[in-house]
Amino acid sequence: MERIHFIAIGGSAMHNLALALHFKGAKVSGSDDEIFEPSRGRLQKQGLLPESEGWYPEKITDELDAVILGMHARKDNPELLKAKEIGVPIFSYPEYLYEQSKDKTRVVIGGSHGKTTTTAMILHVLNNLNINCDYMVGAQLEGFDTMVKITGHAPVMIIEGDEYLTSPIDRRPKFHLYKPHIAVITGIAWDHMNVFPTYENYLEQFEEFLHVIEPGGTLIPCFKDEEVKKLVESHSRNDLKILPYKVPDYNTGNGEVFIKENENSYPVAVFGRHNLMNIEAAKKVCVELGVNEIDFYKTIASFKGASGRLQRVSGNASQVVYRDFAHAPSKVKATVEAVREKHPEKKIIAVLELHTFSSLNKDFLPHYKNSMSAADDKVVFYLQHTLKMKRLPELHPGEVRKYFNENDLAVINSSGELKQHLDGLSQSESVLLLMSSGNFGGVHLT
Repeated sequence: MERIHFIAIGGSAMHNLALALHFKGAKVSGSDDEIFEPSRGRLQKQGLLPESEGWYPEKITDELDAVILGMHARKDNPELLKAKEIGVPIFSYPEYLYEQSKDKTRVVIGGSHGKTTTTAMILHVLNNLNINCDYMVGAQLEGFDTMVKITGHAPVMIIEGDEYLTSPIDRRPKFHLYKPHIAVITGIAWDHMNVFPTYENYLEQFEEFLHVIEPGGTLIPCFKDEEVKKLVESHSRNDLKILPYKVPDYNTGNGEVFIKENENSYPVAVFGRHNLMNIEAAKKVCVELGVNEIDFYKTIASFKGASGRLQRVSGNASQVVYRDFAHAPSKVKATVEAVREKHPEKKIIAVLELHTFSSLNKDFLPHYKNSMSAADDKVVFYLQHTLKMKRLPELHPGEVRKYFNENDLAVINSSGELKQHLDGLSQSESVLLLMSSGNFGGVHLT
């Protein structure tokens, strides 16, 4: 029985990997200095929740087969220092995923946006067609117990390939470690400027991603994205099978969306041109894995979206509410335009929380220009406390309006004021679109 210890077990990906290894039969332990829901409850249910929060070097012994290091831990973490001292093998979770999938066909979905949804679509189809696979995805999916699954017998592993850093002691982007046989690039739009301070530096990460694809592998790039198209057309690898995709032919009617393929129309439950492109990417992956196209379309029809990704959270005859993880400019623009296309007759109330380092940075904010133009009422929310936590200078509402290029933009810095502002808007025949990777200061807005 493998004995695995997690340093920073409470993270979203980390606790799911811990659960996956526990279900596989490993003896799992872990530590963290703070663990929130849903990680806390899920770990507790399986007997994996640490007895007390904090770091305990005595947990690190030579009986361990491996230590898995989370991004939340620091370089001087006492458990990490102990593991180095006694020579216990140390892995980041991307390194460990690769170790566990060395003998499998690895499918990696990379890109600045759409990764989670595309990965979720692939898993939805394979699961419903009873095709066995391991996986790692960045959101909880309907019909799946965990966000990570690792077995000894699945021939394929589907991995959402995040470009963020691997661990405190490994500054490589995560998706450089997986060495895919089938790789997807959904789009390239500058993000994570705290790590990649220039667009050129960010683009280099995707150039390297092309280089780590296994020899003779397959690349599925979105050619609707000019940056992806330019990158792929300028690359020097002649051994790759290139299967580009764009927006499929589609039509809408009575609030429904149909993809047109070979004179047939297939209904889908998701909407927005970006989601239809995600379906195209998922289809090409599934076909590469042996799925028939007709079976794919029949199965994808029941896919309703990944949690928090343009997810309908409530609705009645008067108002519909959607929640979306959108925070990068390109995704904000795509999401607002998708909701406008879906509900052309309703008033669109779009609320965006600036929560990430990039979104709160004055050098990055100009990228949001006109990103919310398709909405009728536009609201940007951020907390001055968040700026202080990220050690960023104060951001004035007038500056935000200038960067967004929206004179009628409401800029709000108080959770209570945000709630009051939304309550004061006419919400009859409207759509409320909430976009954030945070939680709007903990205020319940619906």
